Amino acid sequence: MDSSALPTYFLSHGGGPWPFMKEQYGSTYDVLEASLADIPRQIGVRPNAVLVVSGHWEEREFTLSSSAAPGMIYDYGGFPSHTYQVRYPAPGAPELAARAAILLAQAGFNAGLDPNRGFDHGTFSMLYPVYPHADVPVVQLSLRQGFNPQAHVDAGRALAPLRSEGVLIIGSGLSYHNLHQFGPGGRLASHKFDDWLRFALLELAPAERTSALLHWDQAPYARMAHPREEHLMPLLVAYGAAEHEAAHCVYHEDEFFGSLAVSSFRFGQAAQP
Repeated sequence: MDSSALPTYFLSHGGGPWPFMKEQYGSTYDVLEASLADIPRQIGVRPNAVLVVSGHWEEREFTLSSSAAPGMIYDYGGFPSHTYQVRYPAPGAPELAARAAILLAQAGFNAGLDPNRGFDHGTFSMLYPVYPHADVPVVQLSLRQGFNPQAHVDAGRALAPLRSEGVLIIGSGLSYHNLHQFGPGGRLASHKFDDWLRFALLELAPAERTSALLHWDQAPYARMAHPREEHLMPLLVAYGAAEHEAAHCVYHEDEFFGSLAVSSFRFGQAAQP
């Protein structure tokens, strides 16, 4: 990969519309927010666009949002009324959506375009601290139903050329996502799985690392950390797009919500200061 290629990221995106609930959450999300706000410094340039692989969008085939002006999807419940009025008015990038669909098709995928898809909270809650002015175009990529790990790594490989075209690829999910054990009951599973994930990404050689991710469900406490893996699959796409590059942990907490271990990762080098 050439030296101008942007890194890719897998980001833990927090819960619901958290950036818009400072009064309710206090300092709960301060560490995560600071890690997200640091991404522009890390990449060192303003990207031409952001391609977000959202853990909140699944289709039979990989599908890209192709609206020039995406709307909002408030895909959460039980939050304050004002969180159903928030806007993240970033423009779409129909040409990027078409380009990504072609790359996926060349890799054998039946990729589609959806001109009606808006921004779900896996996109707007995560991007708000990164680009608060919503002035960078954004395209969303769905997951593919069935969550085949190889397919998601292969999709990332297919999309890798976009990195040299000024596109920032972000997988938006959570390193731990068991809503039935989101508190003290999740301490053991989140810590054991996070330990494995950081070891696999940060310590293993690329071939071993890929194999480990393809068999993620054999990791310690894997199915307790991810009873359903939609919040982990964005990692595989982001990883596939930078498969042979070094991984860096750019966010980690051991006591998130009092007990959970959570992490985010960058694949590729940061810009030189």
